[in-house]
Amino acid sequence: MAHRSVTTPIEHLRTASRRHMLQVGYSGLMGLGLNSLVPKRAAAESSPTSPTPRAKSLIIVWCTGAISHHDTFDMKPNAPKEIRGEFNPVATSVTGTQICEHLPRLAARAHKYALVRSLSHKDNNHLMSTHHVLTGHVQPGAFFDKVASRDDWPNYSAGCEYLRPRSDGIPNGVNLPTFLMSAPLTWPGQHAGFLGPKYDPWQIVGDPNSPQFRVDALTLSQGIDATRLDQRRGLLKSLDQQTSVASDIGAFRMTEDQRLAFTMLSSGQLSESFELHREPDAVRDTYGRHAFGQSLLLARRLVEGGVPIVQANMGPVQNWDHHSAIFSTLKGRMLTPLDQAVSALLDDLDTRGLLDQTMVMVLGEFGRTPKINKDSGRDHWGPCFTGVFAGAGVLGGKIIGQSDEIGAYPETTPYSPDDIGATVYTALGIDPHAVVRDRIGRPVHLNQGNVIEELYGEISA
Repeated sequence: MAHRSVTTPIEHLRTASRRHMLQVGYSGLMGLGLNSLVPKRAAAESSPTSPTPRAKSLIIVWCTGAISHHDTFDMKPNAPKEIRGEFNPVATSVTGTQICEHLPRLAARAHKYALVRSLSHKDNNHLMSTHHVLTGHVQPGAFFDKVASRDDWPNYSAGCEYLRPRSDGIPNGVNLPTFLMSAPLTWPGQHAGFLGPKYDPWQIVGDPNSPQFRVDALTLSQGIDATRLDQRRGLLKSLDQQTSVASDIGAFRMTEDQRLAFTMLSSGQLSESFELHREPDAVRDTYGRHAFGQSLLLARRLVEGGVPIVQANMGPVQNWDHHSAIFSTLKGRMLTPLDQAVSALLDDLDTRGLLDQTMVMVLGEFGRTPKINKDSGRDHWGPCFTGVFAGAGVLGGKIIGQSDEIGAYPETTPYSPDDIGATVYTALGIDPHAVVRDRIGRPVHLNQGNVIEELYGEISA
């Protein structure tokens, strides 16, 4: 959608088509216009009672492509070589718990997070599995490489926005720094699905580590300062009074959404969160001067600025999809920045008093095959994988669930992505079984999983 400044004479507006509605003069975020910038309120049919929230915020550290549990958080040192791989386990800060030697910082902080080693689902396809984990629901009409559509289930920020809409101009969700798309495939699970685009999270594309990083949607366009913004507000009000023009171009009115957008742009409340240069160099260095590190620093700044849900993609699409040379790739360019960035995030949130109110999840869409293939890689494996959970009441140092001797299947209670979804919604104070409406108005339950109560010590291991 093109974004136009308000410079067209009123008489010319009489012949404008509906798709040329008035836009504020700044760049759009992934093509979103003003009316999409601040979502409309929704009438949601939620249950009369909601759970007491444990978390104000959620940060999803997304290892797109699927991180290998065998070579990170659920190592099998006693298995045959073709299973255990090339890495060695090391002791952690929790007695009896070991993780990969190439995650030394996370090993030293094992008391701050819990490991769920019995996550499981039935799919081995990137797109279907991504949808499942990031929405807490199986993709409707799923088939191999089914691309994103408006028939999909809403992701967590969209469900949050639908059931608990905001009125302050702050989005309920931000995804960064990449959009998961590889022509002709667009990954599902990144938007609001059947709830519609007005509930989509904001999408930020750009490396926060780059000196040129900026977010145009939160910056006034060149030549537009606060005075001109006020002038455009006045013009919009005057157009609102032109009833004859409004009837010609489709009931054109200055809505509450537009007023909220003006308020947000004028105050700069959110835009300051993106100004990483405000952080001390020492803090930026702690996270790491790379995309992983600066993305998680930006995630911390966003939740600190009031955004409830931030998803930070650790690498471009399928970056953890190591069908070959898995050990040299993990050791050479993947595990070290992940280790540094996630450790810094946990420490930073803790130091600022935010970890008690921020849930952090480190996940991929599935695990990797137990047996190393002929190309020294591991293939897709949905039956068993591991997730890292921290903050917002999660008891650090716990191991929840257990895989079998080769990491192929859970030996204890398996937890599905539906259960991850129920855990997320409940932690945020939203009834996971609340009723929402699909594209044709049918009532459906947002989620059908069960909370992973063991994260909070409410079920004996």
